[in-house]
Amino acid sequence: MSTITDNQTKEKDAVLSKPEQKNQHPSMYRVILHNDDYTTMEFVVEILIKIFGKTLEKAYQIMLNVHREGRGICGVYTFEIAETKVDTVHKLAGDRGFPLRSTMEKE
Repeated sequence: MSTITDNQTKEKDAVLSKPEQKNQHPSMYRVILHNDDYTTMEFVVEILIKIFGKTLEKAYQIMLNVHREGRGICGVYTFEIAETKVDTVHKLAGDRGFPLRSTMEKE
């Protein structure tokens, strides 16, 4: 028959009383398009539909925000997805010769 020592009891209690880890939601990031004097409104609408999955009506609405307010929020995503969307905007804009700028900011 084995005897449990005080140290073993303390160790067992420490393991049993270890706090539960809660699942945390990942940080979310807004992806933003910024106005410039060269990128066409049509291209911005195209980007919003192709990259962000917006309807024509919603894309037009966001494009007008970019035009009038200087920036427009395209969506809110996890870090990796937001980063990929920003990179894709820059690549497609560059391929078409537009200086369209996109950024992400923590929500």
